[in-house]
Amino acid sequence: MELTYHRKGDYLFPNLTVEEEEVTIGKYGMLRRTFLKEYKNSLYQSLFLTGKLNSHLEQIEKAAQERMDSQMEKLLEKNPAPDKEADPMAWTAHMNALMATAEESILTELVYS
Repeated sequence: MELTYHRKGDYLFPNLTVEEEEVTIGKYGMLRRTFLKEYKNSLYQSLFLTGKLNSHLEQIEKAAQERMDSQMEKLLEKNPAPDKEADPMAWTAHMNALMATAEESILTELVYS
């Protein structure tokens, strides 16, 4: 590995870049990044400096979305939603409660671990 330098005043600075592909991360990936930055800084720095941060965040996002879908299906089987046309407010409240339940387990198991 050949290092090149650029001069700034009396100092030589190495030309270092971290190569990461552009990745779109969602809610869970952003939450994971914030958690790593604030509470697991050494892991965050390691992933960032090796160029693996975005792929890690993408994996967390994908796993969280898949788990959210499967948990929502399971919760809907156990607790069927009321008729949406007959009582839309009750349906919305029921679905929001199920989503909060599923999201709580996802956050503790995937994002904040």
